[in-house]
Amino acid sequence: MSLRYLPRSDIKEALMITFNLLISHVLHIDQTLFSFVSSYGTLTYVLLFVIIFAETGFVVTPFLPGDSLLFAAGSIAAQPNSALNIQLLVILLILASTLGNKINYLIGRTIGPKIFTSQQSRFFNKKYLMDAHLFYEKHGGKAILLARFIPIIRTFAPFVAGIGAMRLHQFSLCNIASAVFWVGTMLGAGYFLGTLSFFQNHFSLVIYSIVAISLLPVLLPIARSLTTQ
Repeated sequence: MSLRYLPRSDIKEALMITFNLLISHVLHIDQTLFSFVSSYGTLTYVLLFVIIFAETGFVVTPFLPGDSLLFAAGSIAAQPNSALNIQLLVILLILASTLGNKINYLIGRTIGPKIFTSQQSRFFNKKYLMDAHLFYEKHGGKAILLARFIPIIRTFAPFVAGIGAMRLHQFSLCNIASAVFWVGTMLGAGYFLGTLSFFQNHFSLVIYSIVAISLLPVLLPIARSLTTQ
């Protein structure tokens, strides 16, 4: 049956179930990933590559886990007889993150001039294109580097950089540097801290904390705007 023939209440319920499942997977990424590694071994490399590539490469998938997934992967790689090798993880996931950002940038650069053409449009005003360009000319490098550690913003930053026509060589340098720093930091933290007894005994709590802390830069401005209204 086509979705257009379903009652709105059923569609809303289906969307809520899907959303709750996604949230559950993100919050329990430690258990999900441990289970996947146990069942599929080295195929986990493919799963991790695809998730990190999609999370950084497409503006429609900002909900995918990033920081928590890298930390969990590093922790698993640190376990004795693990199917995951930390050196290979670092190389593959830096590559996935770099390629994802580059694709996102190129999509934004391609469609930006085509959709931001009107001076009167509320959402696609040409002025927004010029404002984005000026911002990334002045702050582009810092924006790409800092955005790596902020969920949702991490997914949109390269897309907006492309729309704003940030210089390709500048973006490429910042893209590689930020990928190395982000992936290296999160995998390294998981690898070295994941072997400590406290982290092993409270691993789910650690993952929740990483998710919460990484979302603070996004949620705090929203909370402030709500309280000032």
